[in-house]
Amino acid sequence: MTLEQLTILNYKNIVEAQLQFSPKVNCLIGNNGMGKTNVLDAIYYLSYCKSFTSNNDHSAAINHEAPFMMLQGRYTRRGSTEEISLSVQRGKRKTVKRNGKDYKRLSEHIGLLPLVMISPLDWDLIRGSGDERRRLMDQIISQGNKQYLDALIRYNKALEQRNSMIRNDCRDPLLYETVEQAMSSTATMLHEARQQWLEEFTPIFMRYYNAIAGDSEQVRLSYKSHLGELSMQQVLNANRDRDMIMGYTTRGVHRDDIDLWLGNHPMRKTGSQGQCKTYTIALRMAQFEFLKKYTRTTPILLLDDIFDKLDESRVVSIINVVSNSQDFGQIFITDTNRTHLDEIISLMSGDYAMMAVDNGVINPIASRHEEAREQ
Repeated sequence: MTLEQLTILNYKNIVEAQLQFSPKVNCLIGNNGMGKTNVLDAIYYLSYCKSFTSNNDHSAAINHEAPFMMLQGRYTRRGSTEEISLSVQRGKRKTVKRNGKDYKRLSEHIGLLPLVMISPLDWDLIRGSGDERRRLMDQIISQGNKQYLDALIRYNKALEQRNSMIRNDCRDPLLYETVEQAMSSTATMLHEARQQWLEEFTPIFMRYYNAIAGDSEQVRLSYKSHLGELSMQQVLNANRDRDMIMGYTTRGVHRDDIDLWLGNHPMRKTGSQGQCKTYTIALRMAQFEFLKKYTRTTPILLLDDIFDKLDESRVVSIINVVSNSQDFGQIFITDTNRTHLDEIISLMSGDYAMMAVDNGVINPIASRHEEAREQ
């Protein structure tokens, strides 16, 4: 799958841009704060219907005092053209269209345009709360498993209903029984899918980490859940009194987490900056491989300032990994250092485009166009 053309209007600091892309490597160079990341975020938005920063205030993406923002992308996917448009007016819900038609539900769009973004914000996967790692699980599994996404939506809806009942001091056992049945049935499916996913995902992640860092550092992932020995209903029953005191549902699959290990120690406590960055890059590379297999579509790969805080050997290893055109399709890379970009281009045969970004204005500065094999 490739993004051929992107139109941006009033998105963050980009007032207007119409960009043509290479089906292989696209490099964005410029100083920090000029808008390189905003281009990648616009591409991300078209895939996930939200910003990579996970900000629920969609109006925040609109440029200054403009009344609306709009993104339009033209893709080639499985031999067909896909036109995706997304618009947001201040104070209103966003509108997403596929080939000119509105979606009945936005969840129908998830998985159509698989994409992986590697960003400095991935630091939160290690140092942040379990919400970040759980979001990673849900995002990856949902794109290749529509039943999982449906179960996740239904579980979260029932969870919010139960929390509302607790906050309002509802004591009706029949109401709780109805809501908890919905939570229990979906929780079992979510728990089993996450276990199965992590068993398959972990060795892929370990392979990418070792490809970047070498074999001297041992890493692993483990699943952490309140379910296992107990069913979801048993968990709810055991914590009912505690939940009433706390004012919300304290335990369940909505508290699942992934433990990240470096050797026998938690990564968040022992990893250096370079090790943590290598860890998050390996997680995202594994995400790419997993999505490629289960969506049967080569995802777009966005690499935002990934070489910062890495020693030269790890930089070289990453360049060697991403320059393998047999594994990756269309790639977008941002950097303030053109040397890294030139090294990647020199290792990759075929198409590329390089653009300069300055105060939200994007201009082409170099390119090579050759016939590229469709992904």
